[in-house]
Amino acid sequence: METTQILERATAHHLAGEFGHARELYERALAIAPDDANVMFRLGVLDMQSGAFNAALDWLDRALARAPDCARYHFVRGQVLAAAQRFTDAIDAYRRALALEAGSADVLFALASALQSAAEYPAAIDAYTSVLALEPIHADALNNLGNCHRQQGGMDAAEATYRRAIAVRPNDANALTNLGTLLETAGRLDEAIVLLEAAVRVAPNSPCGLVNLGVALNQRGEFAQAAALLTRALEFDPMFPEAAYNLANALHALGRRREAVSHYQRAIEQAPVHADAYNNLGIVYQESGSREDAAQAFSAAIRLRPGFVAALNNSATLLRTLGRLADAESRLREALAADPHHSVTHNNLGNVLKDQGCLEDGIDCYRRALTCDPYNVVAHSNLAYALSFQAEHPQPQLDECRRWSVRHEAPYRGTHRPHPNDATPSRRLRIGYVSPDFREHCQTLFTLPLLSHHDHEQFEVFCYASVVRPDGLTQRVATHADVWRDVRELTDERLAQMIRNDRIDILIDLTMHMADGRPLLFARKPAPVQIAWLAYPGTTGIDAIDYRLTDPWLDPIGSDAWYSESSVRLPDSFWCYDPLSDTPAVNALPALSNGYPTFGCLNNPCKLSDATFRMWGGVMREMTDARLLLMAPHGPARARLLDRLGQQGISAGRVSFASFRPRSEYLRTYHQIDVGLDTFPYNGHTTSLDSNWMGVPVVTRVGNTVVGRAGLSQSANLGLRELVADSDVQFVEIAVQLARDLPRLNEMRGGLRARLAASPLMDGARFARHVEAAYRDVWQQWCERAQHGAPAGCDSAVAAGSGYEPRPMARTVVPTLRH
Repeated sequence: METTQILERATAHHLAGEFGHARELYERALAIAPDDANVMFRLGVLDMQSGAFNAALDWLDRALARAPDCARYHFVRGQVLAAAQRFTDAIDAYRRALALEAGSADVLFALASALQSAAEYPAAIDAYTSVLALEPIHADALNNLGNCHRQQGGMDAAEATYRRAIAVRPNDANALTNLGTLLETAGRLDEAIVLLEAAVRVAPNSPCGLVNLGVALNQRGEFAQAAALLTRALEFDPMFPEAAYNLANALHALGRRREAVSHYQRAIEQAPVHADAYNNLGIVYQESGSREDAAQAFSAAIRLRPGFVAALNNSATLLRTLGRLADAESRLREALAADPHHSVTHNNLGNVLKDQGCLEDGIDCYRRALTCDPYNVVAHSNLAYALSFQAEHPQPQLDECRRWSVRHEAPYRGTHRPHPNDATPSRRLRIGYVSPDFREHCQTLFTLPLLSHHDHEQFEVFCYASVVRPDGLTQRVATHADVWRDVRELTDERLAQMIRNDRIDILIDLTMHMADGRPLLFARKPAPVQIAWLAYPGTTGIDAIDYRLTDPWLDPIGSDAWYSESSVRLPDSFWCYDPLSDTPAVNALPALSNGYPTFGCLNNPCKLSDATFRMWGGVMREMTDARLLLMAPHGPARARLLDRLGQQGISAGRVSFASFRPRSEYLRTYHQIDVGLDTFPYNGHTTSLDSNWMGVPVVTRVGNTVVGRAGLSQSANLGLRELVADSDVQFVEIAVQLARDLPRLNEMRGGLRARLAASPLMDGARFARHVEAAYRDVWQQWCERAQHGAPAGCDSAVAAGSGYEPRPMARTVVPTLRH
């Protein structure tokens, strides 16, 4: 049989995919004609198709040795090198082919692809442009050219090129996907989803298409639909770690934590270096209360990706929760070393420093966070709140809260819509309470006395709960609501619409600028009347919040100008307290057995100002045998406090510390204290009521700010005005006289719990009637305005600070935490 016939038969087998028969015939032909470059070339192609790249190159090199000017041989050699990931060598081969056949669009396209794979994007762009000059409707060249522009940061050029590719081939799933993900990155999410949905219609069984659409839907908050798509992707490709990872993200957002953990673990099994999966796994563990597992997951993420800012922040958040503030600070400083301009890290460091008593440094961190990102609303809320701990006059906090409003509230003012609520003053009202803290939290000490005494014939109570980890108290609070809404997964926009749909008449903010609050929900004005109460009695600065609840002691006549809201004074008290848990009994006065008095303060160290220590220094100098008990975390925080106390003449031997503890253990700490010393300019609030409940009277100093008159309000409601000082000198006198009069102090200790229980501070029914009367009054005002056609809002008491000038479901979660 002649060589030509053998080659014809070999080629037929080759084209039919019968590689064994083809190889046998090619080798027979080569035995007949040992120098036939064409046969060598075909053997090279056969080996390339079989994945034997080295053998293919050997055959092609032998062919080129005999026919060095054959452009086709150089081109195929380049294909083999590209398939072997040897892109630099492939580029040389393609260029040799082009030198021999300059006008070949196929060779130009192959060259451009190799340049793209080698990350030589400018040269790749030139090569794709040359292809398109020859073939303007080369859809693959257009798509790849768009990818190169994208890699170079040319997003507009990339978008235009993808659109040209789609115009040429409308059902090109790759171009549809590329344009969709580009628009997603640019924040044009709705447009992106339309394109990604089209890509899935074109290629419904493509795992990559399903994952891309799932990620986009996650980002838009459509978690259930995203989870269904990502589940399908895993059915088509069970070994696709990104599908498992993004499915876990969707399940996490849906609150299905156990399933989320399983899929994060699946992603990690398939991709052991998946640092993002470890990081998000840690978040789910932390939310579930599995702190040790969370710590291990965060550490794994940081080990796999040193300088992983998100994981460093999450680890720091966990350490802060565990009271390991020095370790948390170290993590955050490591994150700032990796990214000095990361606003979230500066904010979180501010929280940790504040918790250690370094208030000035914490405030500086909040300001740096805002320098890095002026629209970091959480950092700005933290700054506004933190200023209340140091300000001895209300102006600085009001100014900062008004700056907050100009920067963060202003964009929503034009979105307010009329409220079609029935303007009948006497009808049953729908009251909505918004909080992340319907749980074991100090806030519940005050919400339960009100909620448990509401008149449900007159008021229909809705609770909008953003509780991350519900507990027994969550269930207890829920029993007092007519309607309970779990809204943790809802955006502010969706929650606002829910509140409108629920036809809420009066919406109460229980958190304000504190941890996990929703100030931008209230900025949307979802209810006709909005009121701030409880978290702290200061101003929010938010125009859309009409009123604030207060009392005559916190806000004497003439103080209204310091609030953006109108002040509604409850007759007795801003607070109504219930210790809730099984609390320790009041013990005997410690001084009787110790032989010396012990002063104490269990407030957060951020309240331990220099002004506070100056007052306490005067007390301790008068009572040279007295001891002082404070609450502070282990580590440098205690050392700094001892140094500052030493400057007031209080030696370290006279000071002891307690750690942050669960509530029952914390209350038992009062068994060691004879007299409570209040803080200034921010008085104790919950802590002082706890102290009184445990039989420990609190000597307080009245200030010029609302938070500095808390001690006055509580003492007045207890009938203990004699414990209220108007000056530092008087504070020292009252504390010293009380500590020296052990019979009086002992009698007071024995009766203080009963006195508190009998006071307005624990009369839940009385408090509820006062609050309900306030609700009815402000509702009547709204009805009058609505009936007379006037704007149905509430004019703010003051417009201070008006001259001030005013970011995919996250694959890696970084928390921006409030206090």
